Parts: sequence; C-alpha cells; structure tokens
Amino acid sequence: MKILKQVKKIALLTLVLLIFNACSSEEGLKESQLDLSTPAKSELDIWIDNNYLNTYNINIQYKWNQNVVDNNRFLYPPLQSKVQSVLEIVQKIWLESYKTIAGPDFVKKIAPREFVLVGGINLNTTGTITLGLAEGGQRITLFETDNVNKKDRENVKRFIHTIQHEYLHILNQTKPFDEKTFSKITPSGYTSNWYATSTAVAREQGFITDYARSNINEDFAEMASIMLVNSKAEYEAILNAITSSTAKASIKSKEAVVVKYFKDAFGIDFYKLRDEAEKNTNAVING
Repeated sequence: MKILKQVKKIALLTLVLLIFNACSSEEGLKESQLDLSTPAKSELDIWIDNNYLNTYNINIQYKWNQNVVDNNRFLYPPLQSKVQSVLEIVQKIWLESYKTIAGPDFVKKIAPREFVLVGGINLNTTGTITLGLAEGGQRITLFETDNVNKKDRENVKRFIHTIQHEYLHILNQTKPFDEKTFSKITPSGYTSNWYATSTAVAREQGFITDYARSNINEDFAEMASIMLVNSKAEYEAILNAITSSTAKASIKSKEAVVVKYFKDAFGIDFYKLRDEAEKNTNAVING
C-alpha cells in the first residue's frame, strides 16, 4: 500500500514538473495564426465611402451579413458588379433631388444610417413580394437589386419607388402627418387582405395602389411615393383612368394632405421635389 502511494506521488510530481516546464518554456506562446489585419478597401468600397459614408453618413452593407436579414427567407447578397450602378440610381434620383429642393443638409439630418442590399426576391407566404423594409428609421433594406436595369424606365421607377416609400416612413417618424384628416377620406377601405384586389380596382375605391389599402400609414407612404416616381403627366394619366369621380376626389384629397405635410413639416414644395425627381430619373435613363 505504501509503495502504491509512493508511485502516485512520484507520478503527480512528474506531471507538475512537466506542466511547469511547458509554461516556462523559453519559446513562450506562439503568435496567433488568425489574420487580424484590416483588409484593403476595393475601388467599390472607396466609391461608397466618398459618395455615401463621408457625404451623407450612410453606411452601405452589400457583403453578406446574416445578422441583418431574415434567415427564414431564401436571400442572398447582390452581385458586386451591380452595387455601384444601383447606388448611383439612389444617389441621383433620391439623394440629389432632396438635396436640391430641401437643402444640402436635409438628408444628412433625416436619413437612414444604413442601407442593406439584397440581390434576390423577398417572397412572402401570401405570394406577395417585399421590395423594401425600413427598420426603426435607422436602416433600409433593398431587395432585388440584381434585377435593376437603369435603362428601363419602368424598372427604375419600380426600384426607386421602394426607397421613396420607405423614406416616407422615416419622415413620418420624425414628424407625423395629419392622420385625423387622412383617415376620414376613405375610412372603410383598409384591409389586411389588400393583395386580393388589383391596383386598378383599388384606384376605383380611392386608393393609389392595392398596397395602400393595407393601413393608413402605408396609404400615405404610397400616395407620396407614387407621385414622386411619376411625372406630372404620368400622375394625371393615372387619375384620368379612374372612372369613379368619388374615388378620384378621394385620391386628390389625399394628395392635398401629402403636399401640406411636406410644406408644414419640412418647408418643402412637394411639386418641385417631384419635378426634380423626374428630371433626375430622365438623366439616369438617358445617361
């Protein structure tokens, strides 16, 4: 028994010495094999810094980050070859239009601090498609960026409609619109089943799009954004196609609330903003 104890003590002592020698080895700890250096910025990154981050304090996420997207959806990052072209469209039609009409500091003060670009479609279980998301006024996610074609007017209008719509939500969070007046115009037309009818049908009920029927906040954002992506002539063509005089009057009443909101809340002439956006849209398509 004593011999066994002696053996155990010798083994324990040997182990302690081995550990001590390992810890006090002259070689010390080896350097980490992880690359902790900051990767060099690409030409695209430098362009983004110059045109978005440094100018408007807006960060652009185009490299995949699973923490800023819904992992329950089949989403993927944009083609890098499309990123600058997409951002040039946003810059010209949205940023520069507000800069010209509302002043150089307007978007710097009231803007999302980050854009997340997603290449593919964000398909919902209802069969509808989400084109964009505004989260807490700080981040806007833009989907389908791989499908943007700057030479196709309707394609560009569809894409820029997303940013115009989502930005309206951010403006409304800063200063609310006249919900009381707006809600009285078409009080009974809102429904969670808005996608069951077409935009043509919705317009005959006093809503500028089918999605405008989802709730009052979306109605206001759709009303303003549709006017901003269409020229004066295109918007008048939309109204002239509505056969119901009551529906047409409802949309005109909503238009008046939008125009008044921009003037009272921000001192912006909405029609001048629309015309500037049209001019810049033409510049993008014809450029």
